Amino acid sequence: MNLQKLIDKKNDAAKYMVAEITHIIKTFEKRDPGSKGEKQACEYMADVLKKDCGCEKVQVESFKENPRSFYGWIYFTITFVIIAFALLFIFPIASVILIAAGLFIVLAQFGIYKKLIDPIFPEKTGHNVTAVKKCTGETKRRIVFNGHPDAAWEWPVNYALGGVGFEGHAILCAVGAVYYLIIAIISIIQSGSIAPAVADINTPIGKAALGGLAFMPFLIGLYWMVNYKRPVDGANDNLSGCYMGIAILKALKDEGIELENTEIAVVLTGSEEAGLRGSKAWCEAHKGEFDDVPTFIYAYDTIYDPKYLMVNYRDLNGTVKADKDVSDLFMEATKELGIHCSKGMVPPLGGATDSAAFAQAGFRATGITGLNHKLEKYYHTRRDTYDNMNEKGLADCYAASVKVLEMFDAGAKQ
Repeated sequence: MNLQKLIDKKNDAAKYMVAEITHIIKTFEKRDPGSKGEKQACEYMADVLKKDCGCEKVQVESFKENPRSFYGWIYFTITFVIIAFALLFIFPIASVILIAAGLFIVLAQFGIYKKLIDPIFPEKTGHNVTAVKKCTGETKRRIVFNGHPDAAWEWPVNYALGGVGFEGHAILCAVGAVYYLIIAIISIIQSGSIAPAVADINTPIGKAALGGLAFMPFLIGLYWMVNYKRPVDGANDNLSGCYMGIAILKALKDEGIELENTEIAVVLTGSEEAGLRGSKAWCEAHKGEFDDVPTFIYAYDTIYDPKYLMVNYRDLNGTVKADKDVSDLFMEATKELGIHCSKGMVPPLGGATDSAAFAQAGFRATGITGLNHKLEKYYHTRRDTYDNMNEKGLADCYAASVKVLEMFDAGAKQ
């Protein structure tokens, strides 16, 4: 079906998104993972999907999680590394073990989002929303628009110094840990035993070990990487992503357009900022439910600057592959409309979009972002506000998404 009417009104759709996002931020509590505010936002958007978007089936679903575990690696890894430094001069094999254990924890918990230490942290209840707009005839295909309603806890270093300072701090800590590990291994080799250390600070290895003190302020500073007392507003990250699908469904209803064979769903998955916990829970709860027809999932995250609109062909720090057909269809839609869009990936240290959880669970999905992967000062800081949104970025992404729906409805890439 031709959806040019919707595309032509992309600026109106962007204004609608900003107005709704402003309302949520001004009306409800902060939306950190597993919070009351996250639930309030989910319930509000579920109501919008039912009343304003014509969704026949709307569910708000809860799941159990341990949200602070996602950054909990800091307390283990950094503590292990600091202790390991002291042990360099006494028992270097213990340094090797502690650093290796610390690096394993950060790799599992933060690198690939495994639930390694979750049970140690307090349990909370997160919330997801599943809304479905049925087609008028036989369902032959399904498209899902996804966003996450929760907002991040602030990153103080990014607020103060920007992405270069934030990433530089993290890299220095990683270099420090590896430096201590190498010193410990050299100490063991030189002593010829796992127990004695080269404790004389006048030797080259002793001086090198003592020089490791230079990394200590950065390692200690990482304990304050996240400020749990200040959840950000999360206007761009990621109410913008939530409202991409909502705006499309509302526009379809306003224009009286019904699709005959394409079912449309909006899935809002909470606690993405706690390590994709909501999308992982959603995949478990809905396993096999959407296998009946070809189903494409588009996960939107931080739709802000139009010059950075991107289809992420790899996700989760570059470790998870997105579906090529789903990704290519978005690229073709932007080309058709003359909208700038890049092929890219969520790089190492870049985190993930919910697309990664869907892909890992066997769904055909891709992640759409509109941010500079070289972090800017608004990202995960108090600057991510409703008055710091980009209507052109929203409008372009909306237009491309409507074109995707039109092409998908016509049978493209299935």
